[in-house]
Amino acid sequence: MNFVKYDPETHHRRSIRLRGYDYAQWGAYFVTVVTQHRICFFGDISDGKNIPNAPGRIAHASWIGLSGRFSVMSLDSFVVMPNHIHGIIIVGAQLIAPCSAPPNQEGIAREGAINRAPTLGEIIRTYKAVSTRMIRQTANPDFAWQRNYYEHIIRNEESLNGIRQYILDNPARWAFDPENPTTISPEPKDAWRIPDRTTLRSNVGATGRSALRIQPPSKGR
Repeated sequence: MNFVKYDPETHHRRSIRLRGYDYAQWGAYFVTVVTQHRICFFGDISDGKNIPNAPGRIAHASWIGLSGRFSVMSLDSFVVMPNHIHGIIIVGAQLIAPCSAPPNQEGIAREGAINRAPTLGEIIRTYKAVSTRMIRQTANPDFAWQRNYYEHIIRNEESLNGIRQYILDNPARWAFDPENPTTISPEPKDAWRIPDRTTLRSNVGATGRSALRIQPPSKGR
């Protein structure tokens, strides 16, 4: 499988997709979504703690609201920073809807429909649309997200826990954050990365796909 090296100047933080990978399958993903031009729309950091403003609170509430919009996904650790959000999203398995629609045109359209897990892209597009609309209507009409987003497929428990810790520590490390427009000593963009060494526990369900068993983050994350 060929990978394209990420260049922030060329790709403008576009998500790098794995060719042939099903982003609706059961799995955990580390996602970063950044504001347009890295503008700090969401507040500030003081003494290592988030000080969210109105747009920041909307961004936070909109992220939490994703679980209510998509029944076959769940949220793990996340943090809303002054100009971006880091989060772990767990996408569920595919479900086949029963073919019990009435014999009318609407029923024909629904017959055999798949009530599937959303793709990661669908989830992020929904988050961007909902949060943008709410922020522009109630707090800042100039708000915008950067095009696309960054994503990483979490493949093992060590990586999962390392990313959780990175998210927890993010506010305290704002001075070194590569998304901080005022930093003079940015840490690497992949500072969260841990080599894939431990395979996640899995069991194969009826679909033949491996369902990751992910323990919730410890209290405080």
